[in-house]
Amino acid sequence: MANDFVKTFVQMCNYLQDPSHVARFQNLCGVKGTFPVKATKPDGGQSKPDGGQSEPDFPGLRKRVQHGEQGSDVTVGNGATGDATAPQVNGMQGDTPDGASANVDPDTTRAKPLRKNSLTGDVGQEFLVHNKFLFYLFTFGTELGNEMFFIVFFPFLFWNIDALVSRRLIVVWAWNLFVGQSTKDMVRWSRPASPPVVKVEVFYNSEYSMPSTHAMTGTAIPFCLFMLTYGRWQYPFLFGFCVALSWSVLVCVSRVYMGMHSILEVITGFLYTLLILAFFQHTLDKIDNFYMTDRYAPLVIIVSHVSLGLVAFTLDSWSTSRGDTAQALGTGVGAALATHVNYQLGLMQDPPLSSLPLTLPPITVSLVVLSLLRFFIGVAVILITRMVMKAVTIPFLCRLFGLPSDDVRQARQHMKVELPYRYIVYSVVGFSCVCVVPLLFRILNVA
Repeated sequence: MANDFVKTFVQMCNYLQDPSHVARFQNLCGVKGTFPVKATKPDGGQSKPDGGQSEPDFPGLRKRVQHGEQGSDVTVGNGATGDATAPQVNGMQGDTPDGASANVDPDTTRAKPLRKNSLTGDVGQEFLVHNKFLFYLFTFGTELGNEMFFIVFFPFLFWNIDALVSRRLIVVWAWNLFVGQSTKDMVRWSRPASPPVVKVEVFYNSEYSMPSTHAMTGTAIPFCLFMLTYGRWQYPFLFGFCVALSWSVLVCVSRVYMGMHSILEVITGFLYTLLILAFFQHTLDKIDNFYMTDRYAPLVIIVSHVSLGLVAFTLDSWSTSRGDTAQALGTGVGAALATHVNYQLGLMQDPPLSSLPLTLPPITVSLVVLSLLRFFIGVAVILITRMVMKAVTIPFLCRLFGLPSDDVRQARQHMKVELPYRYIVYSVVGFSCVCVVPLLFRILNVA
């Protein structure tokens, strides 16, 4: 009985991992590829880059491309390879892109990925968009898991709505991202094979994909927000749950639409996060109190987060996933240290327990203007801080370790540069967001 269950479970996982389901969903949503055809040997095998024997084609199982590595059988973009002989439109050979565009719907748009591959510099390949609404909807959905969203969301929440919720949300976000990225580097599954999958996004294409960390953060943020605010703020349970679920589903589905993850990887990321949230539900209050009140909190914060960063950086070769992990942990360090400083100096902005549950104030012109003023002043301070720290830290670390600083991308592939760079820059950014900017608001009388 147990063996049958395991066998069925494995078969289901293999089924959900199949990239053809991703391609089918993309086609249903109006995304079609313009794939080049790959040259093959007469026996149907594919030549290895070193001239060895051909190897079987396992869809979705591709090695990570290292920086500067050349290999014609490694897909690094939207199905584009170095030995392409004739273009394909939606997998059909014989039509040129120009000829294809003459036969498609007038509303069809030719597009390319917005950002180039973070590791190889590949810009991806054109694809056809037949449904612009879904394209923009899922592009927005995937941005909910990217760096720029967090730079905007966490500060706005902290400065204008609820500081306690924001700082606890940062704790969950940092640890959730660390667990997800580290799991990726241990499991080491590659992205869905292209073709048949269309790479609407290629920025993260050279990273591993199991589980989907976009799905994890896209689930952790809304559901943790719901967990922290329900009962603290007055709103209907069903409303909060529906908002959290809709947010999570949008991010998860967008990763399949973008061709970055299989259905299995997205489901795993979603369920993985629910386990993490179940752990934090009973410990988050204790962690926050420890950060504020314990005399040894600064030491524990720094040592624990740096240790986790060292663990993440030794799991696999360099990639932007390692940088994202260090960035999240660095932000967590800065925010936690700022929380401790705020409490010790009596600068905490938490409302008294007697005022709970909180209610949203009336939306007036003055309230909107003041909120936007705080937001733009604070973001300006954070962006300037980030720019200055980045300009100073990388050359300093390169000089310290005797590395050339003219190629920043190459320099940051060294752990001794990337790890301290991310920690120093984003810990200062996190500290500025939670401590320095609120102090500035008090000075400017806009707190």
